[in-house]
Amino acid sequence: MATVLMVGTRKGLWIGRSDDERETWDLTGPHFDMEEVYSCLIDTRGERPRLLAGASSSWLGPQVRRSDDLGGTWQETPGALRFPEAYDASVERIWQLVPGTEPGVVWAGTEPGAVWRSEDHGESFALAEGLWNHPHRTQWDAGYGGQAFHTVLPHPSDPSSVTAAISTGGVYQSADGGTSWEPRNAGIKVEFVPEEVEYPEFGQCVHKIARHPARPERMFLQNHGGVYRSDDHGASWHSIADGLPSDFGFPVVVHPHEPDTVYVFPLGQAWARYPVEARPLVWRSQDAGESWVPLGKGLPEHLWVGVMRDAMCTDDHPSAGVYVGARNGAVWGSSDSGETWRPVVENLPDVMCVRAAAM
Repeated sequence: MATVLMVGTRKGLWIGRSDDERETWDLTGPHFDMEEVYSCLIDTRGERPRLLAGASSSWLGPQVRRSDDLGGTWQETPGALRFPEAYDASVERIWQLVPGTEPGVVWAGTEPGAVWRSEDHGESFALAEGLWNHPHRTQWDAGYGGQAFHTVLPHPSDPSSVTAAISTGGVYQSADGGTSWEPRNAGIKVEFVPEEVEYPEFGQCVHKIARHPARPERMFLQNHGGVYRSDDHGASWHSIADGLPSDFGFPVVVHPHEPDTVYVFPLGQAWARYPVEARPLVWRSQDAGESWVPLGKGLPEHLWVGVMRDAMCTDDHPSAGVYVGARNGAVWGSSDSGETWRPVVENLPDVMCVRAAAM
């Protein structure tokens, strides 16, 4: 069984191939040299896999690029993400590309904060106008990296349900396929506001949300200060940060076969965006966040950069692979659910996104 890995960076995309052992890798790249690639997707739902990449060129602006031969050739979709003429806005960056519940459906999240839906495998997209016109939108602030819907989480079996998150606006959820949206932030703290408004209806700086398709009502959330779990589809959240060295970080990833196994990569806090004591460790919980253990065998002794929200992922091999990409251009992989690590590639540009799949 083959393994494909996409690595999106600030200066292009790299594609790695390996076997099911995942000990050595052949990489090609850069694809889209000098273009920012903040989002990748390996869509395995069709007869052959389709790769999608959200690339931003300083000359051409953002585009969704697609390949049906694992990166051998690419097709461009200029204007695939374009606001209707009624709106005085334009897409600056594509932060998220994810498969939908229905065949051919792909969701996208962008900067400025908007969510989009494609029904033709990512070749064209329509704006979720109900979210763009939500009365809260004018009060969303831009996070440190920009105002973007960096998380779009379609329900695995209910096409009408989709959850999205923005920094800094919080979690929003639609129960009608993206027509209308409601905030889902109860219990998520905002650290940078007066104490009497620490738990507002919206305004949270959510960094990432994940869940397992076998247990869609349970979601895990990494906040700007705070690691949370919801057991009621986002209606309420409670902290699961006890036992972690820090509650600040960006990614949160769920094991592909174990719904209660979750991974995070803690950083030293907002003012020290590198691992605690510069010791890079992936922390894993196998009981839905009730307890945590550090995993670092094979990772470097020190690391003075961070791991971004989409720069950690898993594959779906029986022995699950876990991948971590850092802002120093290194990617590490584990073929045993995080117990041991080895370098996949080093000295790339700033890594923003990693995506992997077995096929």
